[in-house]
Amino acid sequence: MALKIRLARAGSKKRPYYHIVIADVRAPRDGRFIERIGAYNPMLSKDNADRVKLDVERATHWLSVGAQPTDRVARFLDAADVVKRAPRNNPNKAKPGKKAQERLEEKTQAEAAAKEAAAAEKEAANAPAEEEKSE
Repeated sequence: MALKIRLARAGSKKRPYYHIVIADVRAPRDGRFIERIGAYNPMLSKDNADRVKLDVERATHWLSVGAQPTDRVARFLDAADVVKRAPRNNPNKAKPGKKAQERLEEKTQAEAAAKEAAAAEKEAANAPAEEEKSE
């Protein structure tokens, strides 16, 4: 039986509250679970001590038995110094989509062309003035 340490949603509509539970991977998200080891309230500020409540002793027991934490729970366990979570980095996440990149490229090309035209116009305006001074 494969076990997960995961979040089970509770709370009302638009007011989430999560229970940190040990459950079989085949069980529904909010369904049957083996043990509840904590709670997570995302509505509280990040520096609030009641935001994440976790029974560290039970979490270490279940980890030793072979339960795998989800990514969010692994963050909580890392903050509690139970499990070391390697930081993830996705540099492509912040990049805009393909069409937005095309629009941005067109915009930069148009701006570059406008700068060149303005520079040429300024140069043309300065050229006759220099010729008049030299005569």
